[in-house]
Amino acid sequence: MKQVKRTSDGMRTEYDFSNAVRGKYFERFKQGTNIVKLDPDVFEVFPTSDEVNSALRLLASVARKRVPVAKRASRSKVRRSK
Repeated sequence: MKQVKRTSDGMRTEYDFSNAVRGKYFERFKQGTNIVKLDPDVFEVFPTSDEVNSALRLLASVARKRVPVAKRASRSKVRRSK
């Protein structure tokens, strides 16, 4: 196995952080992001994020209004005929 050259602090010699800026993307990272990859067939129907959000909001409102399903009898009470 080939030995990798490292600096005294353990970093590889090919890594050069001499021009790096600490916290350059901190504010952007702190704001967060939610990226979702759409399949091509979904993208054909909803090509913009506004259209996707509208469809999901409609679906969410329907889901919140759904009628609760009646409870099923527990397995111990149900008898099966052979």
